[in-house]
Amino acid sequence: MSYAQETRFAGRIVLSGGWAGASAGAEPPPEGCREGDLMLGLARAAGLGGQVELRAETRSRSTLENLVYTAGDGLLAGYSFGARRPLGLVSHAWHLPRIRFLAGKVLGLRGAALLDVPVPDASAAGPGGERLAYLAARVVLIGARDPVRLLRRERRLVASLRLVSKRTG
Repeated sequence: MSYAQETRFAGRIVLSGGWAGASAGAEPPPEGCREGDLMLGLARAAGLGGQVELRAETRSRSTLENLVYTAGDGLLAGYSFGARRPLGLVSHAWHLPRIRFLAGKVLGLRGAALLDVPVPDASAAGPGGERLAYLAARVVLIGARDPVRLLRRERRLVASLRLVSKRTG
């Protein structure tokens, strides 16, 4: 992207998401049909492409990977976040505490440097397992900061949960 193209945008929106169900072993959908791709299409259809730079991350299989790949692919490059210019996190209200925790781990951002943008949700409570996932992430990721170690620990947790689920039916 040229300097002239980049300066016409007021900001950047990164739409991050690979495929739901990946942690349960679901096969990836075809290219162009992953969560980030679908959100990108909706954003363009809504006319946001002329207002902000739209980017998508579509490789991820988890919330942690959303952040690791977004940062690793340079999708936040050129931006510094803080209380005056926070990074907006758009998700369901019940999911935002875990996203904030993981953003602290991956991006080093906390508190006012992150802005919660909850989307309307018919079920304000969200899935029952989200609180457990948040608590498990806090325990399993203690002391880890580097992306490789974070992902390794997450994968071990998912594998352990699959094994327990398989044995308990």
